[in-house]
This record gives sequence, C-alpha cells and structure tokens, in this order.
Amino acid sequence: MKPSLDELRNVMRKKDRYIIRLLNERSQISVQIGKVKGQTGLEVYNPAQEARVMNYLHDLNCGPLSDRQVTSIFREIISASRDLQKPMNIAFLGPEASFSHLAARLHFGMSSRFWPQPGISRVFDEVEKGAVEWGVVPVENSLEGSVNVTLDRLILTPLKIQAEMYLRISQCLISSAKSLKGIKNVYSHPQGLAQCQAWLRANLPNAVLGEMESTAAAAQMVRGKKTAAAIGSALAASTYGLNMLAEGIEDNPSNTTRFLVIGHGEGTPTGDDKTSIIFATPDSPGSLHSALASFAKRKINLAKIESHPVKERIWEYLFFVDMIGHIRDKEIKACLKELKDKTIYLKILGSYPRAKDGL
Repeated sequence: MKPSLDELRNVMRKKDRYIIRLLNERSQISVQIGKVKGQTGLEVYNPAQEARVMNYLHDLNCGPLSDRQVTSIFREIISASRDLQKPMNIAFLGPEASFSHLAARLHFGMSSRFWPQPGISRVFDEVEKGAVEWGVVPVENSLEGSVNVTLDRLILTPLKIQAEMYLRISQCLISSAKSLKGIKNVYSHPQGLAQCQAWLRANLPNAVLGEMESTAAAAQMVRGKKTAAAIGSALAASTYGLNMLAEGIEDNPSNTTRFLVIGHGEGTPTGDDKTSIIFATPDSPGSLHSALASFAKRKINLAKIESHPVKERIWEYLFFVDMIGHIRDKEIKACLKELKDKTIYLKILGSYPRAKDGL
C-alpha cells in the first residue's frame, strides 16, 4: 500500500529536524574554524577551499539533486558559515539589482553584505583602501567583448583576481504598466538595448530608446511611469516593484558575462585553476611569437589572449593572457620565469579556481 500524503509529510518533517540539527552542528564547527583563522591571520573567504568543498560534494552526490542544485544549496550554507565567522562586505558595480549585483549574490550567497558603487573604478578603489574586503566587476561579455575599464584598472591595481564566475544574461522588459500597450519609451544600458534589438523591432517598433548608465538605473527611472519600460533583470523587477511584461527577450540565448572577484592576497591551488597575466613585448620582429613559444613548448593551454592598447603610447599594446594552471604549478612557474626574460613588462594578476556551472 502506497503511503498517504500526510504520511509522506511526516517523514519529511523528521528529515527536516535532522537537517536542522546537522546544520547547527556544522555551524558550531565553522565558528571554531573562524577562531583558528583569526589566530593565524587567514581570510574567512577562501575561494580555493570552497572550490575543493564543492568538488567533494559533487563526488558525494548521487541524485536526484543535480550538481548545480547541490552547489546552490551549499553556497548559502557556506555563506551563512562565513557570516558566523566574520561578516563580509563586497563592493559591486551598482546600483542594486544590476547584473553585477546578481553575480555577487550568486557567488557569495545572501548572508554577505553588498555595497553598490557608481562605477567599476570605485569598486577597485573601495577594495584597495580597505573599505570592503572584496569586489565584483565584469571583465568580458560573450557578445560585446572585454570591459576596458576593468582591464585598465587591472594593469595598475595591487589587488589580485581571487575567483571568476560566468552569469547567463537573461533580459526582461519591466515596467509599472501591466501590458505592452501604451509603452512609448524603453530605457536600458547601451548593451542591454543592443542585445534586444530584434525583439524590440518586432514588439515595440515605435518605442523611443533611451540609454542609461546601467540596467538597474533604468529600472529605477521607470518606476511609476505607465508609458515607459526598462530592459533589465528579473531581480530588478522584484527589487523595484515592477511588472515583468516579457522574459528572455535577448536576441542571443548564449549571452554570458564573465565576472571577477578582486581582493588582497594570493590564492592556493585546487588542481583545476586559471592564472591571468599581462605582458608587453619588445618592439622587434618575432617578439610575440617568441613569448608565446614559452607556453607552447610546455603544452600550457591558453584560455584567452587579447591585445589592449597602452593609453600613454599610441600603437603600443599589452597582452592579457588567461592560462590553465596555477602559479605554483611547476610548468607554470618555469614558463613565467622564461617569459620574464622575453618581455619588457610582466604582471601576474592572480591564480584562482576555474569557474564551474556558471559559478
């Protein structure tokens, strides 16, 4: 005989009691870990250790929960544990409910404290002066390319890249209005408008488009305006009390933005890492080829290489490189030592865990 709904719910309640007890026991251990970290000067947030924990949990997982669902659940458990050890402050490109805010929340969990900043440079400034421990900034978009302000600051900052995450960008049309009828103006960040051109032509061909400094600022601006709408995130709709008139209106469903966590200190290896560097080569034939040979002969995989203009010198370029591996790996260490002799400028931006499942 199959169990009744009430019987199944009673079994579920027993499991919930067991889960709550285990979570509190885990939290007590976390508090003890926090005290040890405090005594030894270690940071509460350790992305390498958290990546190892997630890998361990995925190995344990036998379903029906997917690894991504396990990651989401334990992201919040770890976030609460960090908060018990020491409250964490994270700066992000604001305002509240921007895609940078969403990326920060997904990575750090809801128990952290998030501080919106009016620009990417301000995020770097706040972390550099110690007003917050960590910052989250966009570095590249799969459709629009690199974020040059972030690259410019990475050249000069003493901070290191601590982690990366990829956020699938799903755009929504949000408004105080309850339908598309009567919408005369649509506002968003220039990239948001560009990413939804086909949908706008098909559904709001006569609407006047207006550019804003961010999708979240556009959402703030259209509150209370029945003839205006914004292109932004579902988070922006719920944060600013707006209606979602349409979801998933971006022209390309693979639209994804890569974000970086920046902060002080060096990361430890996880066995599945990425290292980012910047270098400049002499102005001589074959200098770039010679530099790249340092990677090729050691079979080091380059995930990205991009030239970036030196603003102070016309037609001179720096090269941003993401390679697979950690700075403490033998081959990476040897490669960088050789590269130093072949370049006129070399800066290590950080070694950090490779992003998995978008986070």
